[in-house]
This record gives sequence, C-alpha cells and structure tokens, in this order.
Amino acid sequence: MLIGCAPQAQRLAGPGPGITPWNAGPAAAVEGPRVRVGLLLPLTGGNGPLGQSMLNAAQLALFDQGDRRVEVLPRDTRGTPAGAADAARNLLSQGAVALAGPLTLGETAAVVSVARASDVPVFAFTSDEAQASARVWVLGLTPGQQVRRVVAAAAETGTRRFALMAPDDAFGQRLAAALRQSAQLVGAPPPTVVLTPPRGGDMAAAAAQVAAATPEAVLIGHGGSGARAAGAALAAAFPAGMPKILGTSLWAADAGIGNEPALVGAWFPAPDPEARGRFDAQYAAAFGDRPTRLTGVAYDALALAARTARDGSPPVGEAFMGADGPVRLLDGGALGRGLAIFAVRQGGEAQMIQPAPVPGAPGS
Repeated sequence: MLIGCAPQAQRLAGPGPGITPWNAGPAAAVEGPRVRVGLLLPLTGGNGPLGQSMLNAAQLALFDQGDRRVEVLPRDTRGTPAGAADAARNLLSQGAVALAGPLTLGETAAVVSVARASDVPVFAFTSDEAQASARVWVLGLTPGQQVRRVVAAAAETGTRRFALMAPDDAFGQRLAAALRQSAQLVGAPPPTVVLTPPRGGDMAAAAAQVAAATPEAVLIGHGGSGARAAGAALAAAFPAGMPKILGTSLWAADAGIGNEPALVGAWFPAPDPEARGRFDAQYAAAFGDRPTRLTGVAYDALALAARTARDGSPPVGEAFMGADGPVRLLDGGALGRGLAIFAVRQGGEAQMIQPAPVPGAPGS
C-alpha cells in the first residue's frame, strides 16, 4: 500500500500559461478521511519488468505532493483481461474510488466492464482511443493526437491537400481515420489514403498512387526502415519537387531517420523533451535506472486518479504538466495532449521547431 497525493493541477479558463509543473514541491500534508485509488499493473508475466517500472513512476506521482489521505492499492493484472477484471473487482471491493491502468486494450475493456457498474472512473494506459468513453480516459499517446497536432501545424502554413501513405494494419487504419477527421477540422478536402500490406508492400506503386492526387503534404505512417523506403519512393514519384512530408512520433526514437535525404526537413509530433527530461532525471535519481517511454503514462494516470479520489470527481477542464508534457482532461473521455513539432535534420538529431502547447480542445 502506498500513501501520497495527486498533483495540484491549476484550473485554466483556456489554453495558455500558468500550468502547474509536474515536479512542483510537495504540498502541506492534509488531515482527513482516507481515500483509496486502485493501480492495475502487469507485475508478473512478460510485462512484469514494465509493470515494476510503472509502479515506480506511480510512487513518484505520490511523492511529488504531500496529501497523506490518498492510499494507492497496487494489484497484479497478470497481463491478461481475466486477471485485470479480477484485480478490478478486488479493488472495488476494497473501496477504490478511481482506477489507474491497466496496460493493454484487452485488459482495459475488461476493467471498464467491471468499473462501469460502480461508476468508478478509469485512467487507462492504452493508446487505443476506441476505449475512451464517459469516465474512461485513455492516457497513452494516440494516433489521433499525433495526426491532429501535425496537421494543424501544417495547416498553419496554408497546406490544405493531404495524403497518407501507411501500412494496412491497426495503426495505419487509425491514422487514416484521424487524418480524415483532422482535415475536416482545418477546413481541408478529404485526404487521399493509400494503405499497403504491412510486410512486402509495393512502396513504388503506393507512392505513384499518392502522387496522382497531387497532395501538398504526405503523412508517412511507417517507422524505421519502412519510413525511409517510403520517403525514397515518394522522391522518385515526385521528380519535380516533393510535397511537405509529415511523420509520426515513431520517428522520435529513430536516430537514423535523417539518413534518408527525402525525409530531411520532414515534420513529426512528439512529446515535450523538456518535460520528459525532468521526469527521466527524477526517476533515475530515485531508482537508479532510465524509465521506458510507457513508464510516464503511469505517472500521469496515477496522478489523475489520486486527484479524482481527493476531490470527488475527475478534474475535467484542468491542465497539468505530465511526464511527457501538458495534458488536459476533456469531457466524454477525450484527452488533450500538448505535443511539440520536430523537423528531421540530415544525419543528426531532429530539431524542435514548435513547442508543445497547453491543450484546450480535442484538436490540440
């Protein structure tokens, strides 16, 4: 059992300065009745090491403030939907008034079916936006958040005709849905969408199909070597000059993305590096290890769940500085996430060209 408190998020009238940093100093301890929060983690099985890292991050979220009324009850989901449902039922029987986790979409669906009858809010780690609903927030970095941010940035430069070149898998299909929605949000016509088999797709044929639509910007949904192959294919398909190339946060961890000339200057969204740097440093100081990218989601989820338990309702409309930058809960399970925009540089680390804004609406 862990004892701690949620972050002191600052209520904002709209996007703007004044957001509370995630590592603000501990508040004065508050006396009063205890409230319980459930923490659903894969502490055994293949994801056991990740679960332990997420448990560490949850402890940081509690330590950053000093309200000793909040008790956190960690439970092992065993990495399965059945295990997650069992853990959720146990937590509800123990009086948990909010749940942080679980990890995967299958586990999340199982937990939501248990929590809904008790009207207990869930702050899940998954990045599948389809799991979001009233009183269920998805805190992973979603394809929709990425596409909305990079399309909005491109639209600010006058870009209106968009296309997508991506693998025909769950990620690519979510990118396609998000691009259609994002184009509508910025007043652009419906985009051209070209999806290829995840393995062995004909990049040249896909690039030719994209080029036939004469887009002003092409979003590449591939990562790693697939992104570089897509870039080279597009360069061949646009001999008179490339359209603006956009990417996803998959590129943030790819040190070699700038080795493909066609991708130099491309834009992609990714979490705020300054916020993440602070979180990584605090985690390393406390636990002597570097956290994985997913670890930060547990920090945010536990902080929000604890704040919900303390105040009696989810902090919808409030913004705070999470492990990966600014986050704001919105109605209906939507999450506004501030993402920075980076430009790919030749042979080197990508350069941030737009900082992460404080989110205020689903299009942020």
